[in-house]
Amino acid sequence: MITSLHSPHVEEVKALLGPRGSKARRERGQYVIEGLLSITEVLEFAPEQITTLYLTSDGKSRLARIPEGYFEIVEVSHEVMKAMTDTVTPQGLLAIAQIPIKSFADFLAGSKESLKIAYFWKIQDPGNAGTVIRAADAFGFDAVIFSDNSVDIYSPKVVRSSAGSHWHIPLFASISEDQLKSLLSGKSFDIYATDAYGELGLLSAASESRDRSAIWIFGNEAKGIPPQVVSTLGARPVAIPIEGKAESLNLATAASVVMYAVSAARQ
Repeated sequence: MITSLHSPHVEEVKALLGPRGSKARRERGQYVIEGLLSITEVLEFAPEQITTLYLTSDGKSRLARIPEGYFEIVEVSHEVMKAMTDTVTPQGLLAIAQIPIKSFADFLAGSKESLKIAYFWKIQDPGNAGTVIRAADAFGFDAVIFSDNSVDIYSPKVVRSSAGSHWHIPLFASISEDQLKSLLSGKSFDIYATDAYGELGLLSAASESRDRSAIWIFGNEAKGIPPQVVSTLGARPVAIPIEGKAESLNLATAASVVMYAVSAARQ
């Protein structure tokens, strides 16, 4: 058992969580997973991603099963776990995992027809990012793409906010609109962009795309989707009908509404 707060293990984890954590995650290709729900999900659906599982005696007792042969298991004291974790009330479980290397081109080549894909342009808020990943998972989307200059989707806040959905659905990061256009060249996709003033209504768009592959674009929290992005991808503007007095919906809510409508239309 590790009891020293000066253990290299502590420094290794803290480097991935600290102010320069994003840079450390990029350079090392690793990220941190915290909490019972997230640890349970990654153990069930992607144990091969884990390199090291840290746990206290209490944390170990919370796990029904620990897969063998995938990763190193290190028991630590409560004090060490508290020093490692980014959460206020640690649950005695933390893992270091490899960031999966995935190719969107390979994904498209091996995928079924009638794909449902969400594309988020320069989303910045970690809570929003985790929420939309969770919504895409809940509503049966086939993949989620984040553009370049978006939030780090393997930051602790995003991973926690997705509530385990990181390991249920393919995620692709840092794909610009130009790269996406190139990857989609020669493929049959309907492309839609959310726009408060779009002439095409959400329910109509969801209905017409139900038997076809489609990509749904969502914009930045403050800027929305610039016209050049819509133009580059040849997207059709789609409006979410709002009957009340609210001026608009925030990003996570709007994305959840759209993904539900798309899912419902396909059933």
